[in-house]
Amino acid sequence: MKIKRSERLVDMTDYLLNRPHALIPLTFFAQRYDSAKSSISEDLTILKRTFQDRGIGLVETVPGAAGGAKYIPYILKEAADEFMDEVIEILNNSHRLLPGGYVYMSDILGDPDKLRYLGRMIATQYLNQRVDAVLTVATRGIPIAQAASSYLNVPLVIARHDTNITEGSTVSVNYVSGSSKKIKRMTISKRSLDQGANVLIVDDFIHGGGTINGLTSLIEEFDCNLVGSTFFAEGAYQSGQQNVGNYTSLVKMENQDDGEMRITKGNYDEKIFGPSK
Repeated sequence: MKIKRSERLVDMTDYLLNRPHALIPLTFFAQRYDSAKSSISEDLTILKRTFQDRGIGLVETVPGAAGGAKYIPYILKEAADEFMDEVIEILNNSHRLLPGGYVYMSDILGDPDKLRYLGRMIATQYLNQRVDAVLTVATRGIPIAQAASSYLNVPLVIARHDTNITEGSTVSVNYVSGSSKKIKRMTISKRSLDQGANVLIVDDFIHGGGTINGLTSLIEEFDCNLVGSTFFAEGAYQSGQQNVGNYTSLVKMENQDDGEMRITKGNYDEKIFGPSK
């Protein structure tokens, strides 16, 4: 029994949203709904227009026998700016200042709704680039890295400071912590990355640069390619900070003369949406 178009549209929307970047053959939808391919194509045209008008993402159709439809998430600049303005206002609350010049932000990085926005923002920057895996380091960077990997629909690889028997054979590197200047170690399973994979680093905070350099060394050990690095927050530059190359930050934290911490926009505007005209 054929289902109504309205029911098809709801189910197709749900199916595509839960499988970003995956190419779904038209024959799959035709068989799923017992409908002609021409009807499925008309449905996809509706979804494509609606997704784009609402800023949900792109519905890309690929012609030919091996073709199909693909949902590519992104976020509009206006929506991203509105969201980040709200986040920055929350973070600038003086009650969030912690000893040592840190700011409490665990609730932001634990809020499912905010993580969805952050994941879409990160995925938007890599709209036209191939990403095969997202790499982070345990433990605070895991939620935002998971959000990014979900919207990119690629595996999440977690580097740890200790080894776990369930990881099997591992690869380890030593690196100098940017803040403490101590030698630390990070480890990932040998099965985590394929040689030649395009890897995106995502973490919660960048300050001294030691962690990102350690993660970069791990990527090099696997003969993989670093396609970019994104951090929720960056600390102000200090003397002795390691060279961390090109990266994207969503917010920037700076100590003020009165001892307060001031949170402003990071460099995401230029990195994700391009230079202002």
